Amino acid sequence: MEPEFLETFVDETPGEWIQCSYNTRGGVHYDPETREPSADQTKALRKNYPSIGFTYDPVRDAFFSQQPYNSWTLNEDTCMWEPPVPYPTDADTVLYAWNDQDQIWKSND
Repeated sequence: MEPEFLETFVDETPGEWIQCSYNTRGGVHYDPETREPSADQTKALRKNYPSIGFTYDPVRDAFFSQQPYNSWTLNEDTCMWEPPVPYPTDADTVLYAWNDQDQIWKSND
């Protein structure tokens, strides 16, 4: 049985319905069960699943969040913001926060 898709709106404000995919991040569609990239990438829609505060850019045909820091740049391929310094490799054991003034990742220890 094919799932039924409904076009629903939060309010009555006029606008345009833009289809997107809940399982798309950075322009890649992920299998919801395995969380690995899907074999069928035609399901990757609008680069990212939107959330409150996201922008839809019709030229890029993509949703992206607000710029988190002035120094971060938008990756045109993924439509995700990237810091000028890569995230530390030990981030699985240490919690870091970005310090925009000093342009560094600082541990929260």
